[in-house]
Amino acid sequence: MAMMAKMRSLAPAFILSVGVLFVLFMVISDSNVMEAFGGRTNNIGSVNGEDITYKQFQAALDQQMQIRKQNGQEVEDEAMDQFRDQVWDYIVSQTLIENQIRKLGVSVSDQEIKDIILGDEPPAFLKQSFIDSTGTFNRSLYESALFDPQNEQALINAEQSVRQYRLNEKLQSMITASINVTEDEILRKFIDQNIYVNDAEFAFFSTNLFPDSITSVTDEDLQEYYERNIDKYKEKAQRKLGFVLFDNQPSKKDSELVLSDLEYVKSNFEGEDTTDFQYYVGIYSSQPYSVDTLPLNSFSQDAIQLMEAATPGTVIGPVLSPEGAALYNYKGYVTTNESMARASHILINGEEDDAKNLALANAIYDNLIAGADFETIARENSKDPGSASRGGDLGWFGKGVMIKEFENAVFNGKIGEIQKPVKTSFGYHIIKVTGRSNKKYIVEKIVNPIKQSATTRDERYNAASDFAYVADKNGFEQEAKLLNYEIQESGYFIEGTAAIPGIGSNKRLVDFTFENSLNSVSNVHKVPQGYVVAYISDVKESRIKSFDEVKDQIKPIVIREKKLEMAKNLAEELIAKIDGNLKAINEIDPRITVKNTGRFNSETSIPGVGRSYPFIQTAMNTKVNVISEPVKTNNGYYLIKVISKSEFDSTAYSTQRSTIRNNILQQKKRTFVSNWLTELKDKAEIVDNRHLFFGY
Repeated sequence: MAMMAKMRSLAPAFILSVGVLFVLFMVISDSNVMEAFGGRTNNIGSVNGEDITYKQFQAALDQQMQIRKQNGQEVEDEAMDQFRDQVWDYIVSQTLIENQIRKLGVSVSDQEIKDIILGDEPPAFLKQSFIDSTGTFNRSLYESALFDPQNEQALINAEQSVRQYRLNEKLQSMITASINVTEDEILRKFIDQNIYVNDAEFAFFSTNLFPDSITSVTDEDLQEYYERNIDKYKEKAQRKLGFVLFDNQPSKKDSELVLSDLEYVKSNFEGEDTTDFQYYVGIYSSQPYSVDTLPLNSFSQDAIQLMEAATPGTVIGPVLSPEGAALYNYKGYVTTNESMARASHILINGEEDDAKNLALANAIYDNLIAGADFETIARENSKDPGSASRGGDLGWFGKGVMIKEFENAVFNGKIGEIQKPVKTSFGYHIIKVTGRSNKKYIVEKIVNPIKQSATTRDERYNAASDFAYVADKNGFEQEAKLLNYEIQESGYFIEGTAAIPGIGSNKRLVDFTFENSLNSVSNVHKVPQGYVVAYISDVKESRIKSFDEVKDQIKPIVIREKKLEMAKNLAEELIAKIDGNLKAINEIDPRITVKNTGRFNSETSIPGVGRSYPFIQTAMNTKVNVISEPVKTNNGYYLIKVISKSEFDSTAYSTQRSTIRNNILQQKKRTFVSNWLTELKDKAEIVDNRHLFFGY
């Protein structure tokens, strides 16, 4: 180790860089995370019996957060769960890899480390602090730093990183040693990249040439298809959840706190004669300073009303805005040719058919004309949930935003008039135009987003925990009703699914669902929308669907198969009649048009065909001026005649062969290592108790 001690002198700037390095077969991370932290208590999980402590996990988490912060990539609160997942996955992966390194006896000598650090091409993370603005590596300064005793600890960290890098590199070489690239693979890749069909003729025999009415399908045909494809009708076990969501939206208190802070800013500004608004923007706003000319839909209705009554130079707010809470220094307005409108509507589309929807819309319209309150009727009857809760109000919008029929009614209608039902693809709309303007307001602004506070988050979690307890004791639906909680339902999902329909990603909740029985109540689980407490509301065991269940689904498939066979037979019949002249097909059967492709190869799309792999590969392999055999696709058969094709360039092949081989080999290795690591994880016994520490 004396030899290594002489080298321990890296520049302090290395300390940050060293933390970044961890090559997990092309993936960068930290090097010594599993060995650097002591203690075996307070375990957050384990991998094949090897404990992962909370201290280890938190240290890795803090380190990666620091690296991101130094790179200008702060981890936002809402992304923290996903970030923890990434760090956990890294720790699991590195633990499994280190186990394999020990199992296979992979080692790295001190001499290897020295050769790497002092070699002609030192690692990039070590070189980077000694590269000048011209890109030149200052070798002399680099070596001086290496032997500076003040940098001993930084060099120790660098040695550890280089050692881990080299261990991983050796392990990768060991497990991928048997991977090779054949000459056929190299040749195929060269052809794909360099050989072009300059032009080809093709005729398409579509299944649409044959109407369903001429296709005879018997029950025996359907039964035969069912038995031949029985695996398609195996249905995995499925389950469904009922759940209560405790959302992660800001509370009223959260909004009031941000508004209160801006009220304080406003009072300071209005009491200060010597400081301009830009100064306050720089201190208090989450957005950089600018003077903006904005349309009405950039503001809340409260802000618009205040600006309409204000004079230039007035500070307006704080008010809620689309971006959070805002203070505006109002500087006036301009008029433009871009007109905006504000409207409310009641959407009717919930009846069985169009006639009933229209009848209901007309009845509601008559009721409104007779004096009924528009907002009340909208809340009670509109099928647009977003606007219904606001009494039908859609806010301000410009042209080109709404569907055409709706837009025409709004921009041509009279302000304040309730219009007769207007039909769109969404249903029938009863529209009331409430405003129209071509103003844009000129403002400086201080904007602060309104986020859920830690206090609110804790309150939601505690409420969810309390509900989980009583729901498990007394019944989920009963307690939800008593507490006036809305029970939502997920869609059906299978074991191992990545995300639960209607809920989102949570592996623990998926595992809970398939490890417990009907009506079992879960603990609190963290999901993208907040916290959920769920119960298993339905269970479907695995089975094979019966023939009677799928008979109607099978019929169109069998019809298509028979039509494909008809298309193939027609193509073969016409080949025998055209004597190599593909264009003669149209003279025999006017339904079929012969077209030209233009230039293409394996990596381009063909007009009128697209990126059809069977078509392209057949064309690439067919001799010039020879009509191909019928080429099957999902919707019919092609006949192809290549008119011109680029020649094989043996010189170019010889030049590119080595590069192509290396690219294929590296891709194969990356794929193999990725699959190898996935298989290690699948076979490993992994215990994840993070929920005990982080509440999800």
